Amino acid sequence: MQKTTALLVTLAIPCLAACGDSTGGGSSQAAGGNPVTGPSYAFTTQVFGANGGDNQSYLLATDELGSETPLALDDGLEIAGRALGVGPEDGGAVFVAGDAGPTMTRHDLQADGSLRAGATVSFQGKGIATFGEYQGQFQFVSATKAYFFDGPTAQVVIWNPQDMTVTGSVALEKLVIADATLTFTAAPLRLGDDIITFAGYRKGPEVPSVAAVVVVNGKTDEATVITDDRCGYVRDGIEGPDGKIYLATEAYGAAVHRLNSANAAPPCMLRFDPATKQFDAAFHVELDTLFEGQTAGSLLRGPGNEAFLRVLDESAFPIMPDTHPRVLASAAAWKWAKVTLGDTPKAEVLPAAPNNGSVVPLELGDRSFVALFQGQDSTKLLEIGANGPGEVALSTPGLVFSALKIR
Repeated sequence: MQKTTALLVTLAIPCLAACGDSTGGGSSQAAGGNPVTGPSYAFTTQVFGANGGDNQSYLLATDELGSETPLALDDGLEIAGRALGVGPEDGGAVFVAGDAGPTMTRHDLQADGSLRAGATVSFQGKGIATFGEYQGQFQFVSATKAYFFDGPTAQVVIWNPQDMTVTGSVALEKLVIADATLTFTAAPLRLGDDIITFAGYRKGPEVPSVAAVVVVNGKTDEATVITDDRCGYVRDGIEGPDGKIYLATEAYGAAVHRLNSANAAPPCMLRFDPATKQFDAAFHVELDTLFEGQTAGSLLRGPGNEAFLRVLDESAFPIMPDTHPRVLASAAAWKWAKVTLGDTPKAEVLPAAPNNGSVVPLELGDRSFVALFQGQDSTKLLEIGANGPGEVALSTPGLVFSALKIR
């Protein structure tokens, strides 16, 4: 069984909130006897090795957002490979997993403001080889139940974050497409007892024209898979004012179509009824029709459930014959547009400067952010307001794929 390195190192966090015991509950005081107040946040960032060397991740902590000083790697916990730090909001713990193996280790917030490594659980018995992609694949239902949505094995693994044991799994056979890579959204939805996630597919240079919604009931563990064939890489979703879920092609799928229309259906918006668990057969909007033919994708939600799309500004990134769709999707050439959802969606392009099309959405408490990668070197965390992106809230070396409000 392979384990990540350096997990037994204690990571100090400025304890500015009512730190609890090792389970994150109760109240306490700092080591000096002074009361502690305020939130703490944990960010996991990946740093690429020099000259193709081994990649490393760092679990970094801060007690404030908005500082102009970047987080420092020297203050973090080093983890081999690409790692994710996940957990329930204000749960007082960070669960660290990554691509170095099939294990996850719990780190509990201590009364002195440090994170202490605790129990480790292996998912190997469920066929999991590594953890990767996004924080949103981990969903915490209760103190004793959590889900992990795994693309390579097309299943939901059920595990107990308190006892650190794997307790079951739910197969998602209907999601399997031969020779295609299955991925899940970075931003699932929670409606009542239901966890609703969205699946996308890559097949070599192509994006299959398949949209898929997975609904898992957090009480019964019953999973329902619903598919649609009108467009693909539909990995973003948001609840509209009518209670329906609006889904759209992510920027990568839009880039595939822009570079070679034979490799993907036109990027589109679909509508899903969470009550009936059915797609609306009468609703299908090609995204370029909202922007006079411009390429668009990546439907993001703001703190008040506002809807935003990204629109490609080709004057900011000249497209060459050999441009790769991942490069185009990640280029700082996508404008923001505010979208009014309904039977006839409308969009308004915002004056904010263009930035990455494919972004990692992050929610920290009641605040919404996007992680913008600056090449492969660093990340800027941009806060989303009612009118789109605002000021940089935080910057750090490496690429941030997960963030958590610990307390």
